[in-house]
Amino acid sequence: MKQLILIFGLLVTAACNNQNSPSNIGEAGAEKSDKDKLLNTGAELLQHKAPINAIATYMDGFHFYNGNPDAQMEAHHYVTQLSEDLYQAVIYDGNQKDAKLMGVEYIVTEKLFKGLPEQEKKLWHSHRYEVKSGLLTAPGIPDRIEHELMEKLVSTYGKTIHTWHTDQENSLPVGAPMIMMGFTQDGQIHDHLIKERDTRFKINTTEIRNKRNDIAVKEIVSGADAWKNGEFRQFTISSEIDSALHKHQKQ
Repeated sequence: MKQLILIFGLLVTAACNNQNSPSNIGEAGAEKSDKDKLLNTGAELLQHKAPINAIATYMDGFHFYNGNPDAQMEAHHYVTQLSEDLYQAVIYDGNQKDAKLMGVEYIVTEKLFKGLPEQEKKLWHSHRYEVKSGLLTAPGIPDRIEHELMEKLVSTYGKTIHTWHTDQENSLPVGAPMIMMGFTQDGQIHDHLIKERDTRFKINTTEIRNKRNDIAVKEIVSGADAWKNGEFRQFTISSEIDSALHKHQKQ
């Protein structure tokens, strides 16, 4: 299955570069100079980019800020499968060339998630509802292959950190990184986000949901989706930490 997903992942990465989802914001700073453009072109032609080239699958989904479920955004995932049980994804706010790198997500199977410390589990979210509801999609992959991919992802868990909050129209990656979560039931996500996504990709989330009725699910492992129990984990910027780091750097 891993080889099958990889082959079609490579195809979809190319096929889905239809650039139908622009970035939420423009770029801070002046336009790139002709010299910079030339340097970038030369580097693109001459340098190897093995970690980037290992990205095989493009998936589109939605996140919200842990502790603030009304602050929601679409997230474009470019995924590398590292092993049978571990994936890593870079997340952008669009799929065009000027998309902003919003953050990262690490994805593990149930087997690995069960082995995490209890406090660590509270940073992770389940993918069961995202898959079964059709919120998580792999645009461009043939239905049969996408179905196989979702059969595996339905029992996985994700740890997501956003570092650039483009949904707040920040033209620079300012502020603290934020732990993100995924949706777990109907009525949580803003309807307009789904409608806008479906229009751009020419898909129907309801139809996708119906096609996934036969995907078997397991009980969500205790500890995931801790926000549902009122337990929120989030980064904060502390002057005490800043002072400690500054003191360490001077030593």
